[in-house]
Amino acid sequence: MPLDTRPLAIFLMGPTASGKTALACELSDRFELDLLSVDSALVYRGMNIGSAKPDAESLLRYPHALVDIREPEQVYSAADFCADARPLMQRISGQGRVPLLVGGTSLYFRALQQGLSELPEADPATRERLAAEARRIGWPAMHAQLARRDPVAARRIGCHDAQRLQRALEVIELTGRPLSELQRHGANRIFPWRVLKLALLPPDRALLHERIAQRFDAMLAAGLLDEVRTLRKRSGIHAELPAIRAVGYRQAWEYLEGQSTPAQFRDRAIFATRQLAKRQITWLRSDHGARLFDPDDAGLVARVEGAVRLFLHAGEQPPPR
Repeated sequence: MPLDTRPLAIFLMGPTASGKTALACELSDRFELDLLSVDSALVYRGMNIGSAKPDAESLLRYPHALVDIREPEQVYSAADFCADARPLMQRISGQGRVPLLVGGTSLYFRALQQGLSELPEADPATRERLAAEARRIGWPAMHAQLARRDPVAARRIGCHDAQRLQRALEVIELTGRPLSELQRHGANRIFPWRVLKLALLPPDRALLHERIAQRFDAMLAAGLLDEVRTLRKRSGIHAELPAIRAVGYRQAWEYLEGQSTPAQFRDRAIFATRQLAKRQITWLRSDHGARLFDPDDAGLVARVEGAVRLFLHAGEQPPPR
């Protein structure tokens, strides 16, 4: 069997609030790793508290590529992520180091490794028409439309996942074909890296739910609402932007619009975060190539370190004779 000479990469995945960032920093202390963020909210400047972005001191000590690279007014897609991540990974590999991709945005991981199908570019007029319809009838009703036109896509897209719903409906409008059909015919090229997939998967969701609530309360105490108030003052910021649709930000925006009481705002944000975690866990369970770890295991760091060490050692190809 020929040797696999592809460079190495590590994916560290897990639901929100599972401790991915802390573990990634621990690993970077022990191995020659460079960190790349795989998070659709961390790309935005000025969105620090609600995205659980590492603080400035942590980012100085543990630099994360692809953090603070866009303004909230800008759209950042899976295609943008792939275009940004691949050259960075190539540079890291060329320096003899290993890229460690850490985050919870499953779409980015999937697009990076499996490739993107040939989908039409975004059409502003179509998007605005769909957004206006959603404002009138609500995203659950838009989801029902998608279920009739592309049931396969509707099964994997949540009824409140506005960004993905809009994109799926937009593709149908522009091509006359279901998104799921186009994705089936998309390219599935060999990924240029050998990947070790590490997934933090809590066996007890009650503990994860408790951490989610505690973390959100800490965000409130740290000034989440002031952060959103500042965003609302910026020219070009509105509720339909992907940045503002992020969990926590959307509920804070609605609260500041007078659409909920303080208690309702907190409950809705925590519920939405739990739903996000549920979707992330479902995706991780479907990835049979991932090594699963309990984030609450007292020996977590040692166990993950052992898996990484074995992977890196196995990746050291013997010199040619």
